[in-house]
Amino acid sequence: MSVRTTVKSIQDIMRQDSGVDGDAQRISQLCWMFFLKIIDDQDKELALLDKTYRSPIPAELQWRAWAANPEGITGEELLTFINGELFPKLKNLTQSGKGGDRRRVVRDVFEDAFNYMKSGQLMRQVVNKINAIDFNNLSERQHFGDIYEQILNDLQSAGNAGEYYTPRAVTAFMADRIDPKPGEILLDPACGTGGFLTCAIRQMRDRYVKRPEDEAKMQAGLRAVEKKQLPHMLCVTNMLLHNIENPSFVRHDNTLARPYIGYTQSDRVDVVLTNPPFGGREEDGIESNFPQQFRTKETADLFLALIVRLLKPGGRAAVVLPDGTLFGEGVKTRLKEHLMEECNLHTIVRLPNSVFKPYASIGTNLLFFEKGEPTKDIWFYEHRVPESQKAYSMTKPIRFEHLQPCIDWWGGKERKGREEGPQAWRVTANEVKSRSYNLDFKNPHAIADDHGDPEVLLTDLDAAERDAASLRDQLKAILAEALVR
Repeated sequence: MSVRTTVKSIQDIMRQDSGVDGDAQRISQLCWMFFLKIIDDQDKELALLDKTYRSPIPAELQWRAWAANPEGITGEELLTFINGELFPKLKNLTQSGKGGDRRRVVRDVFEDAFNYMKSGQLMRQVVNKINAIDFNNLSERQHFGDIYEQILNDLQSAGNAGEYYTPRAVTAFMADRIDPKPGEILLDPACGTGGFLTCAIRQMRDRYVKRPEDEAKMQAGLRAVEKKQLPHMLCVTNMLLHNIENPSFVRHDNTLARPYIGYTQSDRVDVVLTNPPFGGREEDGIESNFPQQFRTKETADLFLALIVRLLKPGGRAAVVLPDGTLFGEGVKTRLKEHLMEECNLHTIVRLPNSVFKPYASIGTNLLFFEKGEPTKDIWFYEHRVPESQKAYSMTKPIRFEHLQPCIDWWGGKERKGREEGPQAWRVTANEVKSRSYNLDFKNPHAIADDHGDPEVLLTDLDAAERDAASLRDQLKAILAEALVR
């Protein structure tokens, strides 16, 4: 049975269970079970490579101890074990206090996790299906990785899950343009399910990881934070699927809850890749962690202020932000002024509203900037939907190749040779300042729609209104005659 068929059959089994209600719960249930199986398979491989290796999970709670035997415990006995022993003990795993303790990863994953299934028999069926996947088999792991991406995509239909997912074409494009390298510290302060991390990892492995030392340097430089439990669990599992031995760098926390001035020199990073949640508002009191001029409850604004602070001199960032950030006033104006004074905001890629459809119909932008020098000029690039379709959709989403024209225009690492054209234009910092830091510049090369001569249009409108009035009078006369009869 293929991995895809296995996953589909697992989902079909879960749909029969009265305790699992909807996609979000089903995905959460799948995730903690996959996590334990992946950890167990990884433990076996690590134990072969290192005789001193010890699993972060106590022996009696390991997958192989209670799940691997297809004739093992089932029914009420299985439920009692999971709810009464497995979850309580994993939620309270003691940590060594040493850096890179994998027990912290396990405890963080299970901290707010929950077993939704109420049927021990159905649970055993699911467990036996998961046993069929060998995560130490490279081809199976890669195939499951593709399916896992689809599972993350499915989150979008689970209500508020749009905050977890950025189209992979967009994350891959941003990672490609930022070009992180092993040895650099890379941060996603609102990592969701880990899309930017996985794209950055693939990018570095494809371009720069040639030796085990390169891989070690790359993994040592990863940093990530996620506030919500479900995407955090999905992100950690995603890292394991991408051969990250110890994903303890993915912290279950709120980046904004730490005071702005509490981030010091030791917290500085070389690269930020992120899509901070926008449209949401932070809980009361969070804004007081920030300087007065940046205080707001708008999450995206707070993240932008923090990203500027966190970058090292020479550090670079690629951030997804809504149109509202570009034309907004008040705190947004002060933030944009601060950004342009502290950083070279060299490129803004404007995306069509449909990129995030059907889960959000909001204009978004990709801001690329480097810290250390003030902005002199900003290049804009307007990405357009391919001519063969009217908009992006679930069945026709944005693909990486759709962004290739922007890559071709980019001008390499030094951004040399850029030219204005139908989709690209440049503005000066002085032009931005003269507009009170309104960055909502429209494409000056766009051809306005020709709606016709205004005088002719008005004449046609008058004629149409007269025809409509005449038809109404005729209808009234017909109705009146009918009533008399």
